[in-house]
Amino acid sequence: MEARRRLLDAGYGAALLRALLEEVRSLGLPAGATVLDAGCGEGYYLGSLARELGSEAHGVDLSSAAIALAARRYPEGTWVVTNADRFLPWATGAFDLVLSIDARLNPAEMRRVLKPGGRLLVAVPAADDLVELRAAVLGEGVLRDRLEGAAGRLAADFALEGRRTVRDRARLGPDEVRDALAATYRLRESRRQAIAGMDVTLSHDLARFKGKIAASDGLFQRSS
Repeated sequence: MEARRRLLDAGYGAALLRALLEEVRSLGLPAGATVLDAGCGEGYYLGSLARELGSEAHGVDLSSAAIALAARRYPEGTWVVTNADRFLPWATGAFDLVLSIDARLNPAEMRRVLKPGGRLLVAVPAADDLVELRAAVLGEGVLRDRLEGAAGRLAADFALEGRRTVRDRARLGPDEVRDALAATYRLRESRRQAIAGMDVTLSHDLARFKGKIAASDGLFQRSS
């Protein structure tokens, strides 16, 4: 988590944050909108969005270390340690917006806590994210569409409204390479230290979903 924060503080998440801000602004949410980040990590994206937009931030993560980092930097938010794969400890219809950024998905719970007409924003690493680093470490940079799988898991509860790819290029020095590996591949320290700096692609697929109506509760509007 500390490695991830160093990378984000150095600006390596700026392109995705800008895209998230654009998407949230396009939704026309009310002032003080309630936002949940399910799998918030150390809080960078949710905390930054809330400060920029004046939203009410709620973040949940299984890692107590991540939540501690988030709470110290963004004390105005609510930060909860729990397993979002099992249950989201909020009332039905509590949120205007739910975020899932590089995190696991719990479709039924995410739909339950959204207000009628609420939206879900999902960001996953795009096929070419860090492809140069993956090729250097693993011997090949396999391209895989993660959003297709995410959309499939969400299909019973959510309708896909739109998707876009956010792409940037950056130079990682040796320290940033080690942090990127620590934050993603968790390889042995000897492998991390053997890699020099390099130019890399930073990319995410970002998708917006609308909750489907549930036959049992009638809470959600049908997507058009």
